[in-house]
Amino acid sequence: MVGEPPCYAALLESGLARVTGFEPDPVALAALAEHAGEHARHLGHAVGDGGTHELRRCAAAGFSSLFEPDAAQLAVLTDFPRLAEVLDRMPVATVRLDDVPELERADLLALDVQGSERAVLDGADRLLATVFAVQVEVGFHRLYEGAPTFADVDLRLREAGLVPHCFVTSRTWPLAPIGWHDPLQAHSRHLVEADMLYVRDLTTLGAVPEDTLRCAVLLACGAYGSIGLGLVCLRELISRGVLDPGSLDRFREIALAALAPHDAFGGRR
Repeated sequence: MVGEPPCYAALLESGLARVTGFEPDPVALAALAEHAGEHARHLGHAVGDGGTHELRRCAAAGFSSLFEPDAAQLAVLTDFPRLAEVLDRMPVATVRLDDVPELERADLLALDVQGSERAVLDGADRLLATVFAVQVEVGFHRLYEGAPTFADVDLRLREAGLVPHCFVTSRTWPLAPIGWHDPLQAHSRHLVEADMLYVRDLTTLGAVPEDTLRCAVLLACGAYGSIGLGLVCLRELISRGVLDPGSLDRFREIALAALAPHDAFGGRR
């Protein structure tokens, strides 16, 4: 999203990563293109199961979805009925990720698709076989009729050999009718959704290609700050004789130096 740097922004800026993004809205696509650096490209596709569906454009753009907002479930949460009000509907043709010729492989797949998670994953078997990690927004509170929740997405990713590694973010919301300015608001929150990071099952690293493991070290440390995950992948590379055993000590030194508090002039504690 424009104005919200992704967790892998540092990798992009340093030229250590390339991103292919998707945005079917022409206005949003133009904004993304304007802000994209030389290592990012955006394609004007709506990603899904390859069929044509009805897009519900909602009052708040972040609620727009191929699924119908669930009025009963939305009413549980403050402001959600207003934010998810459908303003108009339009047909949208979707494309399966496996059918996008520009995508031969990927190390990380990031999904924020407002209910279409299962459809996207079901159309990406080939791509899922190449990834090391998937960051996906999962719902704990169903906002759309018939949309998958965390349990559905979790099962699909485990089928693909991926397991939960960490929460990237989580979002809670006041239960209606508690308003944002109500003194009880902070104590009236309900878990709505979260961005979760799934990674290749660590018991199967022996089957992961060398190039993917190298990228996994960069992703783990440079995008998600998961030093332990980077160490595990590094140890696998060392065990194959790809890297010198001394690489582990050098890695630890670099990681510890990066994590150490800055001095008084650095400003970070």
